[in-house]
Amino acid sequence: QSCFGQSNSDEKYSSYLQQAIQEDIRRQHFKPVLINDSFSQKAFKDYIKQLDYLKRLMLQSDFDALNEYSDKIDDEYTNSSFDFFNLSYSIIAERTKAAERYCMDAIKTSFDFNTKESIQFNADSLNWAKDTNDLKKRWQNMLQYDIVSRIYSDMKSQEEAKKKTDTVTVKSFAELEQNARESVERRYRDWFDYMLQNERNDYLSMYFNAILSVYDPHTEYYPPKDKEDFDIRFSGQLQGIGATLSQKDGYITVVNIVPGSPSWKQGELEVDDKILKVAQGDSTPIDITGMRTDKAVKYIRGNKGTEVRLTVQKVDGTQKVISIIRDIVIIEETYAKSMVLTDKKTKEKLGYIYLPSFYANFQDAAGRRSSVDMKREIERLKGENISSIIIDLRNNGGGSLSDCVDIAGLFIDEGPVVQVKGKEAFTQVLQDRNAGTSWDGPVVVLVNNYSASASEIFAAVMQDYKRAIIMGSTTYGKGTVQRFDDLDQLLLNENDMKSFGSIKITTSNYYRVNGQATQLKGVVPDIQVPDIYRYMKTGERERDNALPWMEIQTTKYDIWKNGSCDWTNTVKNSDKRIEKSKYFSEIDKNAKFLKARQEHNIYPLNYKEFKAFMDKQNKEAERFKNIGKDTLDIDARILTEETSNIANDSAAAERNSRWLQMVITDNTLYEAMKVAQDLEKINCYIKKD
Repeated sequence: QSCFGQSNSDEKYSSYLQQAIQEDIRRQHFKPVLINDSFSQKAFKDYIKQLDYLKRLMLQSDFDALNEYSDKIDDEYTNSSFDFFNLSYSIIAERTKAAERYCMDAIKTSFDFNTKESIQFNADSLNWAKDTNDLKKRWQNMLQYDIVSRIYSDMKSQEEAKKKTDTVTVKSFAELEQNARESVERRYRDWFDYMLQNERNDYLSMYFNAILSVYDPHTEYYPPKDKEDFDIRFSGQLQGIGATLSQKDGYITVVNIVPGSPSWKQGELEVDDKILKVAQGDSTPIDITGMRTDKAVKYIRGNKGTEVRLTVQKVDGTQKVISIIRDIVIIEETYAKSMVLTDKKTKEKLGYIYLPSFYANFQDAAGRRSSVDMKREIERLKGENISSIIIDLRNNGGGSLSDCVDIAGLFIDEGPVVQVKGKEAFTQVLQDRNAGTSWDGPVVVLVNNYSASASEIFAAVMQDYKRAIIMGSTTYGKGTVQRFDDLDQLLLNENDMKSFGSIKITTSNYYRVNGQATQLKGVVPDIQVPDIYRYMKTGERERDNALPWMEIQTTKYDIWKNGSCDWTNTVKNSDKRIEKSKYFSEIDKNAKFLKARQEHNIYPLNYKEFKAFMDKQNKEAERFKNIGKDTLDIDARILTEETSNIANDSAAAERNSRWLQMVITDNTLYEAMKVAQDLEKINCYIKKD
């Protein structure tokens, strides 16, 4: 054993892993960087932020000791040395245990709610605690802030309840303080339980990701569990029981049951059940009390058709063994879905497709793909005799590049969709090679600041071909392509060591068919629509070490209808409606208010001052609370064939009801409907008899 508690096998594992990462980066990364002192300092800065962003664990002396290595990480990275990492792991493990003591001691002390002190939440403005007493004081202030916040929140709830009924038992300030203390203490106990279960490899992943962040924001190391979770999000399905779990008070607790899942169908597992033990079939149960959630999940998930037996403690304290047969769990919110919208004023019927991501299941050839689902939704909408299609990519973070190309091909005739250029000199042009379209009518595409990657490729090609009007706010600006490399295959998993995981590596840039990158700049919509994020610092341009914007030669492509679609007036009409709209005017004011609130980082610890500040903030926020709640002139319904599917499925009916409510109050979507109807009047879309 070494002096920091890691074994020789840990050192060997770390060395193999670092060598594999370094070699893969050298061979595959689109734009390698120089491994020098500047590289080291950037990695050091990012790693320290990950270790202790709010500066509530380490002391100034700890930072000084680590700072000795700030220009040596490049040497350690090259030589597979881990002196800096081992020191950081030793310090953070010790300081986390100490911080737990400071926190639990402080929660029991008395707080001066008449103090003139305040607390700073801008980490860059915080100094490291100069000694233990300074750090204890910092914990006391953080706890006081949390308690003051909770008292204020509970006081407001109590006042609202009193307005509705006279039977409310009014709690005194002292009672509210006691309740707040207990709530805050439980939250921090859970947080420390989680932190203290972090292992060496958890911090090693953090360390490697700090190093990889120097290359670009999207090159990352994924331990095996993280890669598994990524695949689930990307494919929209997993094999298991369909329960969302969290650790509360040291217990693995059920926080959600996925509708339609094995747990939902079996019916005995409920929200707030505590899972005490897990058994595979009739084997001996394993006690998971106090276990980390990700480790417990490994025992609970399993292959389709296998049995898991859960010993659970119900809310009333009784215990029960629940047998569940695992199956494929479908996360329906992952997939494309459509709706028929009718403008109540014009009686025009339009199709609406919501695509949350460009999903694909690369582990299962028969699995769901966004391109296949999109084609199906278009065909179903055509059966409803709609006149236009609105595609909603707001908050769509991207996904499968090949599916993006195939989806673009549903709306354009043959031609290039996107250009991809890696380290090599040549440029690859990804083409739609299928002649014809699935839909040749008007198209409007909705995007926002969080539409990224494949969403930007799709929006860009629709814009360059003049195939669709793009509406919303400028997109995220992620114009790079990544792929996953399995490190076990690269290393041949020497000596049968545990899995090394995967690396997601940036291998190329993609470019629009007009030769311009979306990197940093994103896609600028044809029609700019205000939203609450418009003044926030978002997007690739705000990320450290983001790759630069570049441009290459255009590729040959034919504009839709030979350029005969002139929607100048359509855009002008929409701009005028938005400018005159009371809703969008209020949204702009709300966006400015949220920006100011986001930038406020200092809060009083004096309760009266805190209350006065929050009352003022809430009074300002009150004027915006009803924005977007009015029902618009939209008649929305799901497709005819879907009606029977949800008739006997209460969970699906509830999801559908929530979605309908969101749609009929969506002002941006309603404006998109008006734009789509204007497009129908343009010569290139008018059908000739």
